[in-house]
Amino acid sequence: MDSKKKWLLAAVLALFVLAAAACGGGSKNNGGTGNAGESTPAGNGGTTTAQAEEVYKSNCISCHAADLGGGVGPNLQKIGASESAENIRHQIENGGGGMPAYKGTLSDADITALTDWLASKK
Repeated sequence: MDSKKKWLLAAVLALFVLAAAACGGGSKNNGGTGNAGESTPAGNGGTTTAQAEEVYKSNCISCHAADLGGGVGPNLQKIGASESAENIRHQIENGGGGMPAYKGTLSDADITALTDWLASKK
């Protein structure tokens, strides 16, 4: 392999690694949001929209965009219309398809809030 192809391959691999690292979130959010006074019911189980939005901003926005429109990751604007809450939760907890797993990184309450919030996007 000539040196030009080696440099091109190295550049492509470096970009891939950077893109994968950006999707990792880089934030460990094991507690609530600190916005207890700003809670709005988000659906099942008494979770809050504010909590879910904070978890999303801290962990998901780099791949799914501020408007949930996607980018590196898929569009989530109407994810609740095509996926069940159970499937959404499974994806958050276990990752897959380029997405990191968040079970063990996020608290169960944060995963529930995010699941309910995304499932309501129809």
